[in-house]
Amino acid sequence: MKTFWFVPVLLGCMAAWAANDTQAAFPEADQFPVLRELPDPFLMNDGHRVSTRGDWAQRRAEIVELLLHYEYGHLPPAPKSVTVENETVRDAFDGKARVHEFGLRVGDKNGFVIHAGVIVPTSGGPRFPVIVAVDPVFQPQAEATARQVIDRGYAFAGFNYLELDPGKGDRSVGVFPFYPDCDGGSLALWAWAAMRVADHLCTRDDIDASQMTVTGHSRCGKAALLAGALDERFALVAPHASGAGGAGSFRIQPAGVETLYSITKPERYACWFHPRLRGFAGKEYRLPFDQHFLQALVAPRALLSMEALGDQWSNPLGTQQTFRAALPVFRFLGVGNKAALWFREGGHDMVPEDWTALLDYADVIFKGKTRTSNFNRLPFPDKPKAFSWKAPSVLR
Repeated sequence: MKTFWFVPVLLGCMAAWAANDTQAAFPEADQFPVLRELPDPFLMNDGHRVSTRGDWAQRRAEIVELLLHYEYGHLPPAPKSVTVENETVRDAFDGKARVHEFGLRVGDKNGFVIHAGVIVPTSGGPRFPVIVAVDPVFQPQAEATARQVIDRGYAFAGFNYLELDPGKGDRSVGVFPFYPDCDGGSLALWAWAAMRVADHLCTRDDIDASQMTVTGHSRCGKAALLAGALDERFALVAPHASGAGGAGSFRIQPAGVETLYSITKPERYACWFHPRLRGFAGKEYRLPFDQHFLQALVAPRALLSMEALGDQWSNPLGTQQTFRAALPVFRFLGVGNKAALWFREGGHDMVPEDWTALLDYADVIFKGKTRTSNFNRLPFPDKPKAFSWKAPSVLR
């Protein structure tokens, strides 16, 4: 058994707000003005607009706290230690990979245990870039995907996210009893667990901690985008079919998409979010943000937003429009080439074609290869941008 100690990640979401300032800083839904277009991410809380890199750092912290207060709730604190226990190791894929399964005990001996694993290639290296999935990757149903990742020279890590919270609204189970003061919903807890897996990966001598990707599909895509937005150790953030509460827009909701109203129904998935988000149901135009704010937090790191055109429930049009509204932030920071959008035909599933696109883009970001997948094709070219504001001058 090994214990790894690390400096807790400093996240803007951990900013403390005095209780008597909360009402002034965070008005109720009805107190916000109606705003039909996607809000300006460069407009700071005091009414000034971002003009320098220092301004953006301040604005980024404001956006983090805005999203956590109204949408996701706050994550538990980063622990002082993560302990690896009960590790097993076995060969896989005709000797091409080695599977490590273990428990990650968060905190002291009485802490919560996350069951996780990492599959590492046996040739190449000695350190490998890694794809972290918000999902177990060491189970039989993930074998084909794991083979695809290993064959491309990447390690593949994951964890049992439902152990932390089954996503049914019962806060007496999973990790909640260990953090009774945490107001985060399921997505916040799943994102927090992805960060704890990153804590472990950063200590391994077979992983390149500077080349970590986080991904997930559907609800796991929402959690992956949140984890990647908050934790700057993830160099590439790649949500798939993340929809409402992920990359999809709350304002732009054509017929047949999952809306803010539907996803926050108590009998459906309200527990994934902070209860305050439900207050904007039917009042989406009063939201002081939309999901391009979450995507913008990834900059200046890399973002790949993946969707399927037949997956109307996940709002492919809304994702196109939020991506277009996040892109000015990447360009302002001088990394417009590190944000990409990818669509395919088909429905709500993460298929080998999606993994090929993700790995192709990871090769671009981490290995300097030429793009081979068809990135940044707008599937709705006739739709105008959903905002009128302009970005400040690009930083040099």
